[in-house]
Amino acid sequence: MKLAYFGFPHIGGTYSVFRHLRTGLASAGIDLRWLGCGPKAEAAAENPMFSAEMGLGSTVGRPGDGDYARTRAMVTAIEAGFDGVFVNVLADRVQTNAVRYLDPRILRIMVVHNITPGTYAAARAIRDHVHATVGVSSRIQADLVLRYGFNRDWTVTIPNGIDLAGVVSRRPMRSQRSLRLLYLGRVEDQAKGVFWLPRIFRDLPPSATLTVAGDGPDLARLKSRCAGLGGRVQFRGAVAPNLVGTLLAEHDVLLMPSRFEGFPVTLVEAMAAGCVPVASHLQGVTDMAIEDGVNGFLFPIGDTRAAARAIVRLAEDRPALAEMSARASQKARERFSVGVMSERYRDLIDGLRYSQPAVAAPLGLAGWRLPPGLKPGLRTYLPTSLKNALRTLRERQA
Repeated sequence: MKLAYFGFPHIGGTYSVFRHLRTGLASAGIDLRWLGCGPKAEAAAENPMFSAEMGLGSTVGRPGDGDYARTRAMVTAIEAGFDGVFVNVLADRVQTNAVRYLDPRILRIMVVHNITPGTYAAARAIRDHVHATVGVSSRIQADLVLRYGFNRDWTVTIPNGIDLAGVVSRRPMRSQRSLRLLYLGRVEDQAKGVFWLPRIFRDLPPSATLTVAGDGPDLARLKSRCAGLGGRVQFRGAVAPNLVGTLLAEHDVLLMPSRFEGFPVTLVEAMAAGCVPVASHLQGVTDMAIEDGVNGFLFPIGDTRAAARAIVRLAEDRPALAEMSARASQKARERFSVGVMSERYRDLIDGLRYSQPAVAAPLGLAGWRLPPGLKPGLRTYLPTSLKNALRTLRERQA
């Protein structure tokens, strides 16, 4: 069986899922290949950094193709060479839309990676053209079934898994006087809430330090906001994937003040390494991994004082920190490994081989169009500050 995975090589979560899933499905006789189109995929194919990935997939279409031509190239390639596809909804609007034009004999599994209304609207737009839907958190599964009319029997939760081989479990000795905090991820405020980091940090003991690892559009502004904190805050820039395990093992606490996520791989990678998480409480997302007060702490979104209080507790009670570290590592290793993730995907595919729900008839390419759910919605045009306030209110009510 040969399946396509919509995407292309890059440093990011969806491509990490591809690499892990490809290995996990191979044992079941399934050949998973990435399939990309458009300028970003073409650029990745020319990037020497990803030369080793070129044998695992391919781009389709020609440089300069418009949306219709890209869709036609995707449909032609899939129907000629694959038995099915994984579509990462909204990762690419053209690829997401392409499933509406596929031969009904092509197996289609949609993967939903985020809890935003825009992501849900895009998923709804192709709902009737896929055989099954995977939500990477229980929140996503529940929202899609209860609010967007998805088939309960074929909408499942499969959290993204972590590669335990990359986990550095033995951490170096640290001073009892210093608590080392880490923010690891995209440096961007709208989703990740990074501008709350200095506000949290100002309420911590002078011995605490913070490492910000990652790059993103708000890096310069975050550095400016941290200027008064001196050498207690260090910026590491982007971190190569093979160095993430060591970085996590060097820190005591992972600080994650996100406004929204799907299922953050960084969170469970940190837990596996024994780095205790202090994270925003995203119902059905972060609380899938964190048991508040047991293997980490959850705080209401934007409540910087609550976040600081949790960190102070860890700084003042090192035996509790050590116990939480051990519990976090155990849960991440037992519940969120690549092996567990792959087994669940294999079970889903096996079920679809023998019993498939009906899907809508394919649309004709001659009438190609983007449905409303795949076009920018009204929220796109709201001021960022208003969108952030609405997201915070929405999550606190959840």
